[in-house]
Amino acid sequence: MTREMLPPGVAIVSDSPLQRRRLQDAVGKFGLDSRFTGDPGRLLAQPAIPDVELWLVTLEDEADHPALFDFLLENTDAPILFGVDIAPAPGTTDASRWERRLLDKLEQQLGMLEQLDSATTLEALDQPGEPATRRERPTWIPLGKTDEPAEEVWILGASLGGPAAVKTFLDHLPPGLPVGFIYAQHIDGNFTEVLTRVLGRHADYNLRRAEPGHRVRNGDVVLLPVENEWFLDEGGRLQEKGTPWPGPYGPSIDQVLLNVADHYRDRCHAILFSGMGNDGAIAAPLLHAYGSRIWVQNSDSCGNSSMPDSVRATGCTSFVGDPAQLARKLMQTLEEACLLKRKQDRDTA
Repeated sequence: MTREMLPPGVAIVSDSPLQRRRLQDAVGKFGLDSRFTGDPGRLLAQPAIPDVELWLVTLEDEADHPALFDFLLENTDAPILFGVDIAPAPGTTDASRWERRLLDKLEQQLGMLEQLDSATTLEALDQPGEPATRRERPTWIPLGKTDEPAEEVWILGASLGGPAAVKTFLDHLPPGLPVGFIYAQHIDGNFTEVLTRVLGRHADYNLRRAEPGHRVRNGDVVLLPVENEWFLDEGGRLQEKGTPWPGPYGPSIDQVLLNVADHYRDRCHAILFSGMGNDGAIAAPLLHAYGSRIWVQNSDSCGNSSMPDSVRATGCTSFVGDPAQLARKLMQTLEEACLLKRKQDRDTA
């Protein structure tokens, strides 16, 4: 691999082993290469200074290491980011927000970091392959009429590697389930039409771009645009705000979760698929508190597992699986809910 193809390299210098480890984990989520991680003494003892694009330096007491700053200023031209906030415990909302602040600082120095699927990657999904193993809709699950608003909505959140995972998930669902989907995918806006064509060609679900005033119907997979924020009004209709999504990437999966759950509450659930970063980790615990189901794609089947792993670390997930397993779990969950409702109706009759 040539130097141009390598991810940006960073050096992490801290006198706290715990902070070094948390910083190393965090920069790895953003696709960066930790080429040096150690305390000031180890750095000063190096035979050659690491070749990196950025230095991250966080010290409990800068006065304890007077030689470090002179050493760095004399030996490197790479930017030096001093005083990074102390990292909170992993899996907490504070940790997710800390990672977002760190990402902002990194991108101020290195430019946009998250990798997105290219047009070539998306077109590759359109190639002939083995047919998906679809199942018939279980008889206990009532037919979801496609002209009726969905009573239950599942948010599909994804980034790098997400289109392939979401396509597999949809291809393993039988037609006619009484649910609708809202799809939040980090992607270059120029590739939206390609994504819509590729994912909509083989699945039994109606992939469509969001339109103002539309209510999510059974069988819908509504793709949210990357430019401006969308929400649901009091009647459950999609509406566009005149402002961009918060955060560095659109659509913001955290904001999608919050906006949809604000209307659907415990009838809004989420599946987080492959992706870099930690989008979704802030809002997922809030949905979990409503009683929503939060599922994630397992690490082994992800193109990049940082995003689902971050959500899983919050402790709010109730199922982990590959895309096909997630599809089967959804059918099982719907069937169990329908059987329970039948029993309750029979008991009250």
